[in-house]
Amino acid sequence: MEDRRAILVVDDDPGTLRSVKRLLREHGYDSILFSSAESFQKHDDFEHALCIVLDINLNDESGIEVRHRLKDAGIALPVIYITANDNHATRMAAIESGCIAYLTKPFSAKSLIEPIQKISAGLA
Repeated sequence: MEDRRAILVVDDDPGTLRSVKRLLREHGYDSILFSSAESFQKHDDFEHALCIVLDINLNDESGIEVRHRLKDAGIALPVIYITANDNHATRMAAIESGCIAYLTKPFSAKSLIEPIQKISAGLA
């Protein structure tokens, strides 16, 4: 079986992308970074990905809408949402769209790595 350790990370904040990439690398995961929903839409290799870390408030689109499009296209990768703008309505929409975790920035390393480890172990 192929190693499915690449994490797709979509966030329009360069600092967040760098931090998440570093954290994932420290825990043995490769990452593929996208700075916009538009750049992520051009990606077509989902078979080698473990999951998607997806910012909800992207400059060019809602991460929740991106998730719905993926679902509609038959792409069922687990999603971990991250957001700096937490509110009840957004949280409920994120959960309803299907996610394995919803993290508010700034989030702890453990809160990001634990759900990824569960996915790796086939428990999520």
